[in-house]
Amino acid sequence: MSNKAVSPRSIRRIQAAPQSSLPFGEEAKPGFRTKTAATRLTPEELCEIETAAEGAGQALSEWLRATALHAARQRPADPAELVLAEIWALRYALLNLFHAGAQAASEGRQMLPDSILKIRDEADARKLQQARKLLADFLAPQGMERGRKP
Repeated sequence: MSNKAVSPRSIRRIQAAPQSSLPFGEEAKPGFRTKTAATRLTPEELCEIETAAEGAGQALSEWLRATALHAARQRPADPAELVLAEIWALRYALLNLFHAGAQAASEGRQMLPDSILKIRDEADARKLQQARKLLADFLAPQGMERGRKP
């Protein structure tokens, strides 16, 4: 063996497989992050995303997670998904507005503007998720319709 100093850059990084700290047989609680997603980047690409994360005041992993989830959650996969999402939101809003209006009338009061805005906001917040669920149920194999197992 030689006594040469080893540069930190000459040592290859080895990523160990994640190990669970949970006792055998126990699963992680819902909502805990237990999975990883890896990708390869050029040095220039890494510099770009590190600069963006720093500019946002976030750690790189935080910024990557937030950016990836934002893209996954906000962008419809195709125009049919977008149309279905808008139709679902319209149906949700109409049914809830009719219900809230009828309930207010039966109690002898008027609907407040805040109630209407709340219904609109809830419809907007849930529409893409619901459209994706409707499409998944529709496209599921015959034996797996509507989330039921054969």
